[in-house]
Amino acid sequence: MDTMAYTQHRVTDDKQQRRRSRGHRWRKETVELAAVFAAVAAADLVANVVVHGHDGPVLLVASAAALLATALFRGWLAHRHPTGPPGAAAPPGADAPPGGGAMNAPEEPTALWRLRTSVSDAPGSLARVCTALAGLQVNIVSMQAHPLPDCTVDEFILRTPAALPRTELAAAVAAAGGWDIWTDRADAHELVDVPRQVLALATRTALDAAELPVALRQLFGRATIRQYPGRGDDTPAGLAGHLMRLPLPGGDLLELSRPHLPFTPTEFARARALVELDTVLGPRVPAVAARISHLDDELTVRRATPGDKPAALAMHARCSAESLRRRYHGPVKDADRYLDHLLDPRHGQTLAVETAHGRLVALAHLMWDDEGAEIALLVEDAWQRRGLGVDLVRRMAALALEAGVRTVYAVTTSANTGLISTMRRLRAPLDYQVEDGTLVITAHLAEAAEKLPAPWPAR
Repeated sequence: MDTMAYTQHRVTDDKQQRRRSRGHRWRKETVELAAVFAAVAAADLVANVVVHGHDGPVLLVASAAALLATALFRGWLAHRHPTGPPGAAAPPGADAPPGGGAMNAPEEPTALWRLRTSVSDAPGSLARVCTALAGLQVNIVSMQAHPLPDCTVDEFILRTPAALPRTELAAAVAAAGGWDIWTDRADAHELVDVPRQVLALATRTALDAAELPVALRQLFGRATIRQYPGRGDDTPAGLAGHLMRLPLPGGDLLELSRPHLPFTPTEFARARALVELDTVLGPRVPAVAARISHLDDELTVRRATPGDKPAALAMHARCSAESLRRRYHGPVKDADRYLDHLLDPRHGQTLAVETAHGRLVALAHLMWDDEGAEIALLVEDAWQRRGLGVDLVRRMAALALEAGVRTVYAVTTSANTGLISTMRRLRAPLDYQVEDGTLVITAHLAEAAEKLPAPWPAR
């Protein structure tokens, strides 16, 4: 009964409201009609005075002059006392007028910084840091939190005025309650939210086992990554400040160190997730290939796999002792062990060149090492000096750039003029370092990126 009574009451109110609305509308229309009649009557009166009155023309001219004087006065007053602030002083978020104001003001140069600080795990601690950054005209581009048992580590990507010194930035964060403050320059590649970045790296790792060390380096920044064969079975996964150890499938141990910044448990969990993904998927090499068309013979370059070991051993048997010595820098009795390591996709990328009959005639290796990568090359004697080495080195340099590696180096001797000439063909700035008879040639690929062809045809 209460519901029915309430419904009837609502219906009655709706009817009364509609009646009031109709009455208000009729009153409004009546007033507007009366105003129209009054305007017509006033216009007729003015017309009669101007046309039939003795002073009609004088009155008309005087009215025009008064209107003109009023317009001029209002323009002068608006110029002397503007009703709003100029475009340069417009409030934040206000639209400046077209063609003037802040829209045409030159933008101040900015810089990107990565900042990490520890803050107390208490309400308002993060807000104080953000307020301090805002006081320096710093824009927070992205932020992620790493919770710890007794505090929280907050990591920011900041866009700051270019003139803001590092010391002033760190001092402001310290005054806001932060400690263990670390800052470093960032670049545009880091302007990606962390979940998206982790998913992209996981996808690359899933497609190619050789991408795991590269993915870890991109995830943790300037970290040193070393892989120790046969030590994974005896060393459990663990985190100890600046050092992270992760056993790999096959018994190897992956060790990450970052002396300038300790790892957090959140970062350790992300690294373990990538390693576990690699373990579940097992060895995998993408099926990519390309024709080397500038040679007379029909050759194919592709990614090598562990299954290419018999053909690689047969190629070693056809190579001269001098070619093997230049490649391995010493005795080659352990070629079997070398190939097991080099053909494992988890240690890097290996390119194989094979003939139409399936015989390998060249092997090129790209092995990840700290922040760079080592290039190594072996071409069968009968196929040397035919441009094959230059093609392979350029492809490996392009693969390094795709993986975010900006420098590659080759270890040889000053007598290996062939490899020296091949590295020069990259048309990249080269550094030469000689020590104990060993020559290390380092190529900086950033300036040669546009000159390098794609390693594989577009699919």
